[in-house]
Amino acid sequence: MNDLSNAKPKPLAKDGPKDEKVLQVERRDYVDLAPTNRPRSQSLRGFDPIYTDIVDYIVRCTHRIWDERDIGLIYTHYTHNAVLYTSLGALYNREDVVRDTIQRLTAFPERRGMATQVIWRGDDVDGFYTSHLVTGSGRHSQYGPFGKPTNRPFVTRTIADCMIHENKIYREWLVSDNMALVRQLGLDADEIAQARAVEMHARGHALVDIGENRRLLGQNPPEAEADLTIAHTNSERECLRWLHEVYNKRMFGTIKDVYAPNAQWHGPLMKELYGRAAVLHQTLALVGMIPDCAYVPQHICSTPCDEGGEKIAVRWVMEGHHLGYGSLGAPTGHRLFVMGMSHFHVVDGKVRDEWTVYDELAMLTQLKLAEIVAAS
Repeated sequence: MNDLSNAKPKPLAKDGPKDEKVLQVERRDYVDLAPTNRPRSQSLRGFDPIYTDIVDYIVRCTHRIWDERDIGLIYTHYTHNAVLYTSLGALYNREDVVRDTIQRLTAFPERRGMATQVIWRGDDVDGFYTSHLVTGSGRHSQYGPFGKPTNRPFVTRTIADCMIHENKIYREWLVSDNMALVRQLGLDADEIAQARAVEMHARGHALVDIGENRRLLGQNPPEAEADLTIAHTNSERECLRWLHEVYNKRMFGTIKDVYAPNAQWHGPLMKELYGRAAVLHQTLALVGMIPDCAYVPQHICSTPCDEGGEKIAVRWVMEGHHLGYGSLGAPTGHRLFVMGMSHFHVVDGKVRDEWTVYDELAMLTQLKLAEIVAAS
């Protein structure tokens, strides 16, 4: 399978229409996103006949598996050796994905995941890449990973990035805002993080502090220019440039030039904030906890938006050490790794909306695990 980061557009396969009109999630109800009588509008060689385009595929199969509880569809929608990456590790085969899905749905049988947007690229020759933002809501009504049911309602965000070929997902990155979930359920985040850390340590997991990260090589300053090799369009290249300026060069004033004055920031813990000052504060809060962090975009893609402009999806990692104060408490000095995903709505060169998801509960668990390893 070719790396989609470098894949060039290719002609459509002969079994598909020449004029593609792929659905977008904005302004549409679920019945429109997963239609029953819409002809196939995009070449999808090897995909089940029910799917009309790649957005229909990812929205409909997610709905069928998670909302209709047809978990067995995972056997026809994931390869046997699919890898699912999360903030605290990875699952390395399809059966583990089935088992994990059952466990999650057991505790939250009323959960419904609503597609917020899908940003994608690719074709049915080299494969597709989708970045799917989901807003999940429900009630904690059964025993499960979080223990005794609290019967409290919740609303959280999740972004799942998938690599797909001929109806099967073969690689997936999943980031969920579990700290928002824990707080809404009224649970003790420290207790849950400690329990997870103990379990991970018992299985042989340990965080390895490998020293210097990519941010500073030797005694040199941060790289002057962003790495643009993963970009496909001018807007994606521009996005990578300003992300590098803000996160790696620490030029936080760039935010006032990039974001619209009325920008809205949809962040972890279900925060809904407005204006450039709010974006600046939240960015400083994250970097402030990990002040030696390196920010590395791993994938970027974009699609035009029915509401004007375009949507850009960035999957990124951040690593460094817990050297600053913040929501995780006093600095411990332990190494921290953050897997995050961001969606940007850009109109006339300005960011109007940003959706960012990363998991502070996973970050807290890493600190607890580091303490256990140090003590042992």
